[in-house]
Amino acid sequence: DEVLAGLDEADFARPTGFKGWTIDEIMRHLHVWNRAAYTSLTDAEGFAAFMQAVGSARGLNFREFERDQAAGLSGKELLADWRRFYGELADAFSEADPKARLPWAGPSMSARSSITARLMETWSHAQAIYDELGIERPGNDAVANIVVLGLNTYGWTFKNRGEEPPDPRPQLVLTMPSGEIRTFGEEAEGERIEGTAQQFCQVVTQCRNIADTQLAVTGPNATEWMAKAQCFAGPPQDPPPPGARTLRTS
Repeated sequence: DEVLAGLDEADFARPTGFKGWTIDEIMRHLHVWNRAAYTSLTDAEGFAAFMQAVGSARGLNFREFERDQAAGLSGKELLADWRRFYGELADAFSEADPKARLPWAGPSMSARSSITARLMETWSHAQAIYDELGIERPGNDAVANIVVLGLNTYGWTFKNRGEEPPDPRPQLVLTMPSGEIRTFGEEAEGERIEGTAQQFCQVVTQCRNIADTQLAVTGPNATEWMAKAQCFAGPPQDPPPPGARTLRTS
């Protein structure tokens, strides 16, 4: 929010390293699916109707569908509407039963997982904006929420591809932005991933290819996982090629 507030109107049309999406298109995507998450919490029938519209838009220009869903807003007007609504979204989820099951594009999720997924998607798509603007991203230890989501979707990465998840699930030993070293998961027969929490999250959200990080990956399960990790819903997607999504330096 603070970064975007300083942009000129024309900056929102800048394409990013995420599939060539502009900053406008990224923000529109986040805004539309924030609204979808709110609807899944408050209006199951309304959410089913939205997903039916999503299904009808498949194979067409999906970014145009999201433009229509966002009433054609762009630039600073879009930013203002996104800013206004994410507060409503957070307030609604803060009052929800964390264990309530909510429908989604993939499997249903708990309310806790649903709002964590919104945090994850906002964090991951924002990376493309930081990259395009050449800004080294600041961090804080709240990124642990995305680490946990990434670890919990280990099995999803494989099952989404019709594969059986190999046991054991790797253990994570990650350095948080504060410098604290935290361990996630159980000892796993030498299957381990070590490095920074930020880079682990960049890989599981497909903001980075594993080759563009300094993560230390040990064991065949960990190696296979990092080669195709996907912590988000939807059909299987491959990570970006090495060097495809990096910080702009000029």
